[in-house]
Amino acid sequence: MTDDSQRNFRSVYYEKVGFRGVEEKKSLEILLKDDRLDTEKLCTFSQRFPLPSMYRALVWKVLLGILPPHHESHAKVMMYRKEQYSDVLHALKVVRFVSDATPQAEVCLRMYQLESGKLPRSPSFPLEPEDEVFLAIAKAMEEMVEDSVDCYWITRRFVNQLNTKYRDSLPQLPKAFEQYLNLEDGRLLTHLKMCCAAPKLPYDLWFKRCFAGCLPESSLQRVWDKVVSGSCKILVFVAVEILLTFKIKVMALNSAEKITKFLENIPQDSSDAIVSKAIDLWHKHCGTPVHSS
Repeated sequence: MTDDSQRNFRSVYYEKVGFRGVEEKKSLEILLKDDRLDTEKLCTFSQRFPLPSMYRALVWKVLLGILPPHHESHAKVMMYRKEQYSDVLHALKVVRFVSDATPQAEVCLRMYQLESGKLPRSPSFPLEPEDEVFLAIAKAMEEMVEDSVDCYWITRRFVNQLNTKYRDSLPQLPKAFEQYLNLEDGRLLTHLKMCCAAPKLPYDLWFKRCFAGCLPESSLQRVWDKVVSGSCKILVFVAVEILLTFKIKVMALNSAEKITKFLENIPQDSSDAIVSKAIDLWHKHCGTPVHSS
């Protein structure tokens, strides 16, 4: 048996007995052993496979530029990141914008506002729509990333990526959603249009918040692997798959308001299957992307 056929046999065996991803985990560990991490290869891996939870924060930090590719610099750079976090947190406590009782996600938001020069004059001021987006993403990130310093930096860079790299792509996603839903189930799209629901779907929840607050974090992190590593288009296929999964329910609803309300609060028990099918759908329509959006 050749090396390739042995590897393929092992992969099929692992998958059948419930160890899908064992080979992929080994491949990632090899990539992470390099003195200088290859961000291109890490992007490719993240696009093709789900990241093992034990390495997710590290890979995200490297891909988002929080950590440099060089291993030997990681400890020093994280020390600077922690010092900056502590300094900003102290400043916010001094001006009484946060306290020890402030929820972590709100702390992240106030830190982000202060560092970007957008801190309001009073903490009682209502939040801007962009602040609500940041807060939703920070709340989800808090469930994925244990360390509060990591949570802040990853959230901050994740949101910055949405606002810069994906700034021109995100407004195009509703149109792409209709296009791919039509390819998968034209009758379902026709129903949405007949109910005047198509323009009123929860696009902000789906595409601005990247499904934060819609999908449980255990499922959502597999979607964010793709967003962090270079593809916001995965969001389109998650939305399409949600519609396909709940087709019977949606087809039974006859008003835009009812359809939107249901889609904003979908049952959580199908989330893992939705994400897995969405990733398959994404690969089907877009091939196996490397790191293009």
